Amino acid sequence: MSVTVKDVARMAGVSTATVSRVINDDPRISRETSEKVKKCISDLDYRVNNIARSLKTSRTYTIGFIAPEITNDFFMSIAKGVEDESRKYGYSIIVCNSNESIKEEEDRIRLLSEKCVDGIIIIPASDEGKHFNHLKELNMPVVLVDRLVNNFESDAVLVDNINGTYSAIEYLINMGHGRIGFISGDLKLTSAMERYQGYKRALSDYCIPYDEKIVKFGDFHIRGGYDMMKKLCEADNPPSAVFISNYFMHVGATKYLMEEDINKGKRSSGQNNKNIIIASFDDMELSTLLGFCKLRVAQPMMEIGSKAAQLLLGRINNDFERINNDNDAAAGDSQNNRVIRLKTRLVVNQQIIS
Repeated sequence: MSVTVKDVARMAGVSTATVSRVINDDPRISRETSEKVKKCISDLDYRVNNIARSLKTSRTYTIGFIAPEITNDFFMSIAKGVEDESRKYGYSIIVCNSNESIKEEEDRIRLLSEKCVDGIIIIPASDEGKHFNHLKELNMPVVLVDRLVNNFESDAVLVDNINGTYSAIEYLINMGHGRIGFISGDLKLTSAMERYQGYKRALSDYCIPYDEKIVKFGDFHIRGGYDMMKKLCEADNPPSAVFISNYFMHVGATKYLMEEDINKGKRSSGQNNKNIIIASFDDMELSTLLGFCKLRVAQPMMEIGSKAAQLLLGRINNDFERINNDNDAAAGDSQNNRVIRLKTRLVVNQQIIS
């Protein structure tokens, strides 16, 4: 016979209501009682009947997570942060891929709402957010991550893209680089625009002229980084350093530089690219293997996911005390949207500078 909530209550010496509150992380339960009940749950190997719980509470204890690319390490690191935080409170996540398509994003939103998830965390595919308003009609809690959208206001978790980029450009300038190229994705995306603003602000503050010939925009993919680095290197007056706005473009740019050096070595003529310096937004596991890169702006990927989950659970449970006490969150009552901005770190030769 399977273990029931009554068995747990009997062993812990508490009521079944108390066991239920512990399972649902009710803050009214003391830590001592909570720990005692959780030990009994573990000792008895009690499993919550989610179907019965959903019928009783009108909740499924599931969270939807939509990403533009589920093969993207950055997005999946965020998903792991969401899952780790949600699991503490008995929630599971359903991960969906929008394939960077507004239409597919809309389809995934519809799918998750049909699955009766309790809330959704979305890394938007574009800057368009009209189709998100369907979630407001359903009174579905939503948190945006990494990017904001037009025509839709929501809680959100982002990093300080402007100051993160500024710190990298400033470091390059202090190294003696006066001609710094810039490679980025579509400026309609929040992260791309803000990193571009950080680049321009640093140049302006240090009285370095802006030169559109060494500023390239494409997409956030490997091929885009390859093509844009090629254009920079083929310019009449190429930059001595280049800031690249994300990891995958960084990989593509490095691929071009490596191939070009090999080709020039075979031709035994011309100057190679070994002296060019790359600064990159994102510090991924394999970033240290990309030899041209000397400094990276690291994002707290797991914390982004964790904060997003905290915001969403706050909305689901109408509990904002913890969020309001967070120094990274905008203060306000439960009706106000909250935008959390997390700090980045500047990593130089594998050492954290700031």
